[in-house]
Formats: sequence, C-alpha cells, structure tokens
Amino acid sequence: MRGNFSTYTNFMAAAAITASMSFSAPAIAQEETIKVGILHSLSGTMAISETTLKDTMLFLIDEQNKKGGLLGKKLEAVVVDPASDWPLFAEKARELIEKDKVAAVFGCWTSVSRKSVLPVFDELNSLLFYPVQYEGEESQRNVFYTGAAPNQQAIPAVEYLMSEDGGSVERWVLAGTDYVYPQTTNKILQAYLESKGVAKEDIMVNYTPFGHSDWQTIVTDIKNFGSAGKKTAVVSTINGDANVPFYKELGNQGIKAEDIPVVAFSVGEEELAGLDTAPLVGHLTAWNYFQSVDTPENTDFIAKWQEYTKNPKRVTNDPMEAHVIGFNMWVKAVEKAGATDADAVIDSIIGVSVPNLSGGFSTMMPNHHITKPVLIGEIQADGQMETVWQTSGLVVGDEWSDYLPDSKDLIADWRAPLSCGNFNVATGKCGGKGIN
Repeated sequence: MRGNFSTYTNFMAAAAITASMSFSAPAIAQEETIKVGILHSLSGTMAISETTLKDTMLFLIDEQNKKGGLLGKKLEAVVVDPASDWPLFAEKARELIEKDKVAAVFGCWTSVSRKSVLPVFDELNSLLFYPVQYEGEESQRNVFYTGAAPNQQAIPAVEYLMSEDGGSVERWVLAGTDYVYPQTTNKILQAYLESKGVAKEDIMVNYTPFGHSDWQTIVTDIKNFGSAGKKTAVVSTINGDANVPFYKELGNQGIKAEDIPVVAFSVGEEELAGLDTAPLVGHLTAWNYFQSVDTPENTDFIAKWQEYTKNPKRVTNDPMEAHVIGFNMWVKAVEKAGATDADAVIDSIIGVSVPNLSGGFSTMMPNHHITKPVLIGEIQADGQMETVWQTSGLVVGDEWSDYLPDSKDLIADWRAPLSCGNFNVATGKCGGKGIN
C-alpha cells in the first residue's frame, strides 16, 4: 500500500469492530499507579512548541483517570525537561525508564531528539510515542510514529502548490533549520520535484541554525530568487522560535502570500498565537488536523481542553491531536493485552483504531505509522487555518520514501514472522532493526 495518495478505507470496518470491543480490567488496589513518561522541552528554543504537548499529556491522563484509570490503576504523569538539549533527551529517557519505571513515554519534537533516544528505547525495550511530523526513513520496533511521514504532509503540500488550484508553482525555496528532519525531507522533495521535471536551477535550498534571528539577507535572497518570472513558493521546515523573526521579516520586506506563498510544516496554531498574523494572512500550512475542523469530536475536545486549562482562548494543534491518538491507542492496546509491558503492547497495538478529531478513525499499521487525512490550510487573521484542500480519505504513512533510490524497495512490518523495520522486497532480506 505504498504511494503518495493511497487512501485507506479498508480499515474502517475493522475500526468499527475494534471500537466495539471491550476488555475487563482486573481489580487492583487503587493506590498503585501506572507511570507515564512525558519527555518534552519546557525551556530552550523548542519550548514554544513542546510545552503545550506536556500540558496535553497531563490533560489526557487526567481524563483517563476520571474514567477509572487503566487496568484498575490510576495513571501517574512523570514530567522531565530535556531543555531543547538533544543529548539530554537520551539521559532523561533513560531516567524515566530505569529510575521512574514508566510504562510508556510520550515525547520528543525534533528528529535529532528522537534519534538521540532511539538506542535507549531499543536497549531497555520501552515504548516511545512520537507525535510530530518527521522525515521518514525509519521504523523502529519500540517507537510508534503518530505524526506525519513525508507522504502525509510534505509531498501532498508540494503537489498542491504545483496544481492550478495551488498557483502552478515552478520555482521552489526549500528553507529549513539545519538538522536531520529538514535535510532529509528536502532531499526527498528535491528528488520528487526533479522527477516532475523541475530544473535544479529552479530549486534553492537554505538552512539556518536553531534559534536563528537575523533573516534580512536570507529573505532578500528569497525575494530575488522569486523575481525570475516564474511562480515561486517557499517550503518551510523551519522549527521552533526562529519562525517568529522569519515571518516578521517576510512582512518587513513586503512579501505577500499572493507573490511568494510560504507553506510551513512546523507552524501551527500554537506558534501563530505568539505572532502578529497580519503579514501572514494567506500563507499556508500543511498538517493532518486544524483547530478549525468542524466535527463533533473536535468541538468536544476543544471545550474540555479549554476548561482544563482554564483558558477559553487556549488553542489546539496537530501534534496535540497526534498525542490524543497515540495515547488512546496505547490505552486500547494495554486493555487488549491486559498488561503494560512493552512486548505485550507491541503485539497488541497493530490494527488498533481510535477516533481522530477530524472525523473517522486512525489505525496503527504494521510499520508503526498511522493512517491520517492531509489538510492544507490558509492562515487567517485570527491565527486559525481555513482548509483549502484535503485528501478524500485517509493516507497510510510511508516510512521509506518512494523517491530515494536506497529506500524505494524497503518496507517495515513488525508482525511475526517478518518483524523487520527495513525489509528489502527486491532482495528478500531484512537490513536490521530499521534505524538509520
């Protein structure tokens, strides 16, 4: 089931069956708890994005405890702050697993932080639920990827911009923060664009450090690149608080969405809440969920979230929804297995379906990625997104890109007997644990 716009409909019947199943929990003393690790930066350059994910997990744990907890026990949150320090993520993950004895960890944002912790979760055989869009090229037995793979965000966004509805873009600026997610995503996008006949001279690539603040020269270069007589767009994989001065400089130099549209993969409602959105109106974001999605599930979630935070203006965003989906999948898999240990959950979670906030169900696939809709949104003056395009159904996350020569023949399937994260369908061999 590979391909950029493969819709996933066959799992709807299975989802209904799974959703209807119930499991009885053994009677266990209420003073015992199941500990849940929360591994998100509460300080440093990524706090702008990650702090709200910590709050989301506390909210979800509180909601689950109101329902009676899990397996007859209350859930207990254990929060640590890796402080946007990538090696510290590994240290804090080990602390959560070895010292605090958590049953699962929900956390990380950047791919460099995720890459930092992968060996820890593999060595200690614990579980990580990772809620953010990423570059793909990975499938690990102990990780569940609830954010978007490139074919669930980056590729559809570029395809939209190339279409007549998206402006028939011909020149491309790939602007990102200098680390693995933007670098690998842009490598995939370059290969995709060239496969569609885009000349190399019509692709400009630029990387900046985390927390970059002086955008004047770069934005001038973008402006000049876009003055060649071809419709130009910026594909932004800029992460964290560097987005604030980037968008300010776009406004300072008078770059409007109708001239050079920006489609961002790491800017959502939370980041926009801290910006003057006037110069951003009309620019785009690509996600799998927007706060503005009009479904009963989303309306109910927003109301409960704002009540929990005691803030009627508190926004929601895509990575939050990914945590909602991942947490509910974990709960359902634990109930199904009757245990919290990693091996039992890994065996029980494939095929588990839970409601998403956009309507319908998301399902955990054998490659440890989930099914998701893809939405393109236009930034509004109030910091919300107006959906201008979306897929007709759910898209299966593709862990290995079809556009990279070393990846196109690889699949991941963690079910027995294959149990492989990078099985080569051409050679019939497993390349290892699926970690690149």
